[in-house]
Parts: sequence; C-alpha cells; structure tokens
Amino acid sequence: MGKLVLGVLLWTFAHWFKRLAPGARAAMGNAGKGVVAVLSIFAIWLMVQGYREAEVVPLWDLGAMGRGLNNILMVAAVVLLGAGHSKSRLRGKIRHPMLWSAVLWSIAHLLANGDLASLVLFGGIGLWALGSMVLINRAEPDDQPYTDGTVQGDIRLAVISVVVFAVIVGIHMWIGPSPF
Repeated sequence: MGKLVLGVLLWTFAHWFKRLAPGARAAMGNAGKGVVAVLSIFAIWLMVQGYREAEVVPLWDLGAMGRGLNNILMVAAVVLLGAGHSKSRLRGKIRHPMLWSAVLWSIAHLLANGDLASLVLFGGIGLWALGSMVLINRAEPDDQPYTDGTVQGDIRLAVISVVVFAVIVGIHMWIGPSPF
C-alpha cells in the first residue's frame, strides 16, 4: 500500500508544484516541464505497482449496479476528457472539463471497486482533481470560456468519444477486469 500512497502523493505534488510554489517552478524554466513529466510517469508506475501489490481489503460491494453506473459515468468522463481540447460547444460550457473527467472517472471506479486500495487510488485522484480546480480558480479567477465551438466540433467530439470508450473497454477486457 505504501507504493500506492506514495504514487498518489507524488502525482499530486508534481501537478500542484506550479500552483503552490510558482517562484520555484518559474526558476526551473522549461526544465520544470521535464521534471513534472518524469515525476508523473514515476507516480503512475508507483500507483500501478502499488495497486497491483495491495492486499484486497473489502469495504463495500455495489455489484452489478455499481458496474452499470461505472459504465454510464465513464462515457461522460471520456466525453469531458475530449472536450478539454475539442472545438465543440461543450468546451465553452464547462470550466475544467478534463479535471471534471478525472472526478467522474474516480467516482465511477469507486462504484465498481469497493476495496481499500481502490479508495486510495481513485479517491486520491478524485481529490487531486477537485483540489486542482480550487487552486486554478484561485490563481485565475477571470476565466475566458472558449467561444468558437461548432456543431461539427460536437459531432467530432461524439465520434472520437465513442471510439476512445470502445478502446478503453477493449483494453479492460484484454488486461483486466471486464467492465461488464
């Protein structure tokens, strides 16, 4: 469990460093991006390894209902993830769509996985995303929403989201627990 906790903390630190210590981050220049990238990759490795090695300590079991809700929320999470860089109208309606995607991903996975390691991993990432929104909103309160969204952008976002969701489902069925 130690690797998992360390991975979540390292992920959070790497991503919040710019907001919590802007002077130190600015002093690093472009090298800071590389440091954050390396720390993020290492954090992901720690989280994956820690999650795989963690003892299963059951906390709750929502059964088929949890898996069904998981799949519905995951569709929405994939759409929001894509909306963050799309040319859709949705992009201008939601501040922080990619972070909201992480929150939905986290909730979805907690509905389907009711063990302690899942609570640490998915709950930790969900809290990181919510905290990130607070830090960004505090630093940049005057957000200018995206205004160039088009119907074509909406269609492209929908098609890409369906394909990405299908790929995610395929990967889950190939390497690990079936989402169905």
